Amino acid sequence: MTRPLTLPDAPDRAPDDARMSAPAALRNRDAILSVVMQHAPVTGRALEIASGTGEHVIAFAPATPGLTWQPTDVDDARLASIAAWVAASGAANILAPRPLDACAPGWSAREDSFDLIVLTNLLHLISGAAADILLSEIAAALRVGGVALIYGPFLRDGLPTSPGDATFHASLQAQDPAIGYKDLAEVTARLTDAGLQLRASVGMPANNVMLCFARSA
Repeated sequence: MTRPLTLPDAPDRAPDDARMSAPAALRNRDAILSVVMQHAPVTGRALEIASGTGEHVIAFAPATPGLTWQPTDVDDARLASIAAWVAASGAANILAPRPLDACAPGWSAREDSFDLIVLTNLLHLISGAAADILLSEIAAALRVGGVALIYGPFLRDGLPTSPGDATFHASLQAQDPAIGYKDLAEVTARLTDAGLQLRASVGMPANNVMLCFARSA
């Protein structure tokens, strides 16, 4: 799983404190939480992929007390930040964060299946090939009746939907031509081909979208 070298709203960390804070995560957290609460199962196992600073999962978990949350990331500093935020939150239904490269093929076969998988703001930061692996592995890791929630910015019919999105997409591709916004229809088709059903496509602030998929029997 790769990340671009430079991003706006990069996480900050106070001296002598493992907790990092991402302004973008705080801005979108309430809107994402609202959709999570509408579509998440009442009980079961929840996987958060690329948990980042940890500021999302500490909001998700108290609002979904019947779920046991497993936060993950590939970066050691972010894993330390997640652990510190979880400890400070006192939430009892969050497991210790652990490393997971969700863009590596085969990880779903090594996991017990999940009732909920949440992915926020990663697809545009990885290559198309990595995104294909990630989406396939998410589908494979979801148990029957489970829900996958995928949030972020997307292209529509191959095009950005605002000047701001066009600028950000171009800045990502200037750093690495393999990354950048993915097309909404292509992501939907990839997950549908992997056996999931689109339950809802929810418009979010700043032209973002939350895709809600489910696995039926």
